[in-house]
Amino acid sequence: MNHNNGNPDLHAASSSLSSSNGPRALSLLRHRDGHHAKVTYEELFFDLVYVFAVTQLSHALLHHLSFAGLVETLILWFGVWLGWQYTCWFTNWFNPEAPAIRGVVFVSMLLALFMACAIPEAYGAKGVIFACSYVAMQVGRTAYVVWLLGPSHPMAPNYRRMLGWLSIAGVFWIAGAFAEHEWRIALWLVAIACEYFSPMIGFALPGLGRSSTSEWTIEGAHLVERCQLFVIVALGETLIATGAVLSKEEHWGLGLLLALGATFFGTLAMWWLYFGTSSKDANTVITTSDDPGRIGAYFHYIHVVLVAGIIGSAVGNDLVMAHPYSMLSTAQVFTLVGGPAVYLLGSAFYKQVVYGCVPMSHIAGAIALLALVPVGFYANLLVMGWLTTAVLLVVSFRELQVQRKPRVGNAVPHHG
Repeated sequence: MNHNNGNPDLHAASSSLSSSNGPRALSLLRHRDGHHAKVTYEELFFDLVYVFAVTQLSHALLHHLSFAGLVETLILWFGVWLGWQYTCWFTNWFNPEAPAIRGVVFVSMLLALFMACAIPEAYGAKGVIFACSYVAMQVGRTAYVVWLLGPSHPMAPNYRRMLGWLSIAGVFWIAGAFAEHEWRIALWLVAIACEYFSPMIGFALPGLGRSSTSEWTIEGAHLVERCQLFVIVALGETLIATGAVLSKEEHWGLGLLLALGATFFGTLAMWWLYFGTSSKDANTVITTSDDPGRIGAYFHYIHVVLVAGIIGSAVGNDLVMAHPYSMLSTAQVFTLVGGPAVYLLGSAFYKQVVYGCVPMSHIAGAIALLALVPVGFYANLLVMGWLTTAVLLVVSFRELQVQRKPRVGNAVPHHG
C-alpha cells in the first residue's frame, strides 16, 4: 500500500532534490515523519484573503441576480477556487515555514487580494486586473517550482506539464480580459476548462508525457484539513450575510428574528452535514488509500461544487434577512432553492468518495428542494427560507441515524 506519510517515493524525491539543488533546496520540502503535517500560520494567513474573496462573490451574485449574473459569478468562483487549490497543493509538497516558500505564499496572497478586489468589475474596467493577477499567481508560482526543482527531480516533469497547461490557460484569461463581454465569458470558460480538467488527464502534453496520480505523493490529512478550513470560510460568509443585515436594523421585529432563525439553522445544518458526519472519516480514506493523489484530486473537484452551494445559500440568507415578507422573483426562487440543492449534491459526491456510496437522503433532499420551486412563486421569502431550512434539517437528522464505515484502500464505490 502506498501510504502518503513516510512514502519512499517522497524520500527518493528529497534525495534527488538534495543532490540537484543542494541542502537548502532540500529544506524547502515538507518534512514527513508519519504524523499529520500541521496547517501552518502562513496558510491560515493566506486563507484570510479568501474570506474576502468569498464575500465579494456572494455580493456580486446578490447585486446581479439573474441567469447571466449566475454564469458570470460561477466563472469568477472557479478562478478563485483554482487559485486557492493549486496553492494548496504547493504548500502540501513544500514547507510554508521555509523563507523562500513563505515568500511565494505571501506574493500569491497579494495577487489574490488584487484579484478579489477586482471581482465587482471583473466584467468591466477591472477585467485586466483580475486576469493578470490570477495568471501571475498561477504561472509565477509554478515557474518558480520548475526552476527550484531543476531538470532531474522526480517531481519536475509533473510541474513542467502543469506549467504548460497553466500557461495555455493564462493566454485565454488575458485574451478574455481584452475581449467584449460575451467573448470574455467564452474565453474565460476555456481557461477554466484547461486548469480544472487537465489534472484529470495527468497534465498530458505532446513531448512532455503524462503524469500519474500515483506520482502525486501528498500529505493526505493536511489536504483534507485545508479543504475543511475553506468550508469553514464559506460557512462564515453565510453568518456574515446574516449578521450584517441584523446589525443594520434599528428594530428587531418578529419577522427579522424568524428570518435569523431560518438562516442560522440552515447554516448549522450545512455545518453538520459536512463536519458532523464525514470530515473525520475523510482523513482515514485518504491516508489509507493506495492512490492518495487521486483521492486528493477528487476532493478538490467535489469541493468546488460543495462550496458553490454554500455561497449560493449565503445569497439566499441575505435576501431572507433583508426582505422577509417580500414575494420572490424568479431569480430569487431559484437562488433560495438552488444554493442548498447544489450543496446537498456536492455533499453526496463527497460522501460517495469517503464511504463508497451515495447517501439517498441527500438526493431526496435535493429533489424536495426542487419541488419547492412552484411554492416559491406564492410564498414570501421568510416562508421559503424556513422551508429550505426544514429540508436541510430533515436530511441532517436522517444522517444522525446512519452509521457508515469509510472506504479503505481500493474499496469499490456503490450506491445506497
